[in-house]
Amino acid sequence: MTIHISAAPGEIAETVLMPGDPLRAKWAAETFLDDPVCVNETRGMLGFTGHWNGNRVTIQGSGMGMPSLSIYANELIRDYGARTLIRIGSAGGMQPQVKLRDVVLAMTSSTLSTPSRGIFKELNYAPCADYGLLQAAYAAARKLDCGVHVGGIYSSDVFYDERPDLNEQMTRHGILAVEMEAAELYVLAARYGCRALAVLTISDHLQTHEALPAPDRQSSFADMVQIALEAAFA
Repeated sequence: MTIHISAAPGEIAETVLMPGDPLRAKWAAETFLDDPVCVNETRGMLGFTGHWNGNRVTIQGSGMGMPSLSIYANELIRDYGARTLIRIGSAGGMQPQVKLRDVVLAMTSSTLSTPSRGIFKELNYAPCADYGLLQAAYAAARKLDCGVHVGGIYSSDVFYDERPDLNEQMTRHGILAVEMEAAELYVLAARYGCRALAVLTISDHLQTHEALPAPDRQSSFADMVQIALEAAFA
């Protein structure tokens, strides 16, 4: 048991999927896992452990933003022995070829700031995904025949962004999508020698201003979870 996770020793799997929304963790566990058991309810940040194709998996909510993700990822790795952490979440598209419901596999994640920024001081550290997970996730996405894109994303530390000039430069430099957690996850995985990947579903688009209606989000996110699970155990 830690400050933020009430699971007993042994109740967290080495492979953890991390949606931001705890209710999405519940939905994913009930939809994809055999015999899921709720192992964490502290602060309403639900976590479940079960099996997928005979492999033990935990799906643990991480909250919104990098500070929250950092708390859960640190405790999962240091106190529970997690070794593979895959973020599953929504993102905003930033390129015209990236469409609603497409899946983005984040090879790298740019950011203005993460909770780990103070460690690096003047260095602009470049967080990146685990290549093995990235390769397996791409193969899984192609098998599902869904729209898939691989490349750089932007992890924002604010939701209500008022920097149109920054968005313009990111789009100009090929950033595929924006979300709020992956950069810190990649930094922590590198620090602790773990594997990490962000598998993201495009739920809205910064250029076209399209957005998925709420009922459509859940069905569209199923591909993302399937890809994450197949990549974890490829």
